[in-house]
Amino acid sequence: MLIDFFLHLRDKQLPVSTREFLTLLEAMQAGLSNYSIDDFHVLARTCLIKDEKHYDRFDLAFGEYFKGLEALPGLADAIPEDWLKYISSRYLSEEARAALERMGLDRLLEEFSKRLEEQKGRHQGGNKWIGTGGSSPFGHSGYHPEGIRIGGESAGHRTAVKVWEQREFRNLDDTVELGTRNIKVALKQLRKFARSGAADELDLEGTITSTARNAGWLDLKMRPERHNAIKVLLFFDVGGSMDDHIEQCEELFSAARVEFKHLEYFYFHNCIYDHVWRNNRRRRTEAIPLYDVLHKYGSDYKLIIVGDASMAPSEILHANGSVEYNNPESGQTWMARLLATYPHAVWLNPEAEKMWQYTRSIGIMQELMQGRMFPLTLEGLTAAMQELRRKQ
Repeated sequence: MLIDFFLHLRDKQLPVSTREFLTLLEAMQAGLSNYSIDDFHVLARTCLIKDEKHYDRFDLAFGEYFKGLEALPGLADAIPEDWLKYISSRYLSEEARAALERMGLDRLLEEFSKRLEEQKGRHQGGNKWIGTGGSSPFGHSGYHPEGIRIGGESAGHRTAVKVWEQREFRNLDDTVELGTRNIKVALKQLRKFARSGAADELDLEGTITSTARNAGWLDLKMRPERHNAIKVLLFFDVGGSMDDHIEQCEELFSAARVEFKHLEYFYFHNCIYDHVWRNNRRRRTEAIPLYDVLHKYGSDYKLIIVGDASMAPSEILHANGSVEYNNPESGQTWMARLLATYPHAVWLNPEAEKMWQYTRSIGIMQELMQGRMFPLTLEGLTAAMQELRRKQ
């Protein structure tokens, strides 16, 4: 069956080789696809297609060959338990959701303080008290368009403007190699080489020219070694909605660590405020003041911020707007300081560009970035590197 599939791809003029087909078979033997048709589609495209420009043609060819098939023959898939995790959560119609009141951050915090004083016991469902389920602005596993999540895991709506818990984020893996080749090619456009230091490298062209002028007597010429002179500051948004984009960010991070000799990286959550961190496991105890970053790394660094910019607008526009703590100054204030120090800056957004118009915070961040926000695709990454080169 898979041999016929391989031949079908070749008939569709897709550049797939025998070596890549064997890689697919090895991956399947290792159980990487779990044999669902969707997982197999992703695995097959990853192993067989090396250039993103062929993805559409591959998807069409795959659809033609496996039309109507839901699973690979002889194997069935169980429904994962986590799909049913919130099946008991209260369902609200679109009309009911639209009727819920948005309080604004200041009033929300004021009402939260009142609930803490008045409430005496645990509550399930309802629209007022701190509890689980229901449509109260306070608690977890329910729905409210603008609330405070307290304990528990997110119900998946991602509408909380504050989260009262200690959240654990994981560090990005800088050793990921799958899918990074094309990213490296795009990043290379930013690299700038310079010769510096003592002469320690043979200048072959200079030696040949000097020897010819010296009537054939060998005249060795040396020159300083070429060094990658570009300096990059890389800021990654982690946690929350960015969990959907971990794979893309790890591929970018891995490629950047290889391509840029002078690379400094930091993490933040949703919006950049008065501190960032390098290790997500110790972010509470080893926070780095943003002022220290601004003073340590000069304006010759190129700034690349990676995040989906999807958050409550108050997280950008207001003091105390952070979803995790009461920040003394607004996110837009810190963004202004960051961009004033690093005028050569771009924002890479992993969210699909066609969806940006539906999220107000993305529009706000685009304005703060003066339009220098690009999608985290190969095309967007290439445009971002060209923007940074233009401003050199």
